[in-house]
Amino acid sequence: MKTYSAKPADVVNNWIVVDAQDAVVGRLAAFIATRLRGKHRPDYTPHVDLGDHVIVINAEKVRFTGRKMGDKRYYRHTGYPGGIKETSPEKILGGKHPERVVELAVKRMLPKDSPLARDQFSKLRVYAGSDHPHEAQKPEAIDFKALNTKNARS
Repeated sequence: MKTYSAKPADVVNNWIVVDAQDAVVGRLAAFIATRLRGKHRPDYTPHVDLGDHVIVINAEKVRFTGRKMGDKRYYRHTGYPGGIKETSPEKILGGKHPERVVELAVKRMLPKDSPLARDQFSKLRVYAGSDHPHEAQKPEAIDFKALNTKNARS
């Protein structure tokens, strides 16, 4: 029996909507990264982009477990000597772009520094509120919190 290898021309990408209200960030990011990579499909091929387009709504209402909201740190470097900057999820969620918490979590769960990873990450759309402009694609709503009781915090 021969091993099946998916071809990029044969791929059909679906659209899904995930509501992030009261969802645990790490579990949500792992679920989204799996869908973006296409690992949920039986014809998964590592070098082909089989993933779905994922729309995340209510990203400003995500939850962290334990004390991560105040203790967790995100680091970045400006490129200049001594230019390390840090911030916390609490500051990001209270700031101008609260959807970046979900984006950072998902980006760090995808493969590093490859054109395939950049293509997969570009299929993610995160919105802070409950509205999104992708109704024309007829996305399928997935109830992420109903998949496991640990996926949601109140």
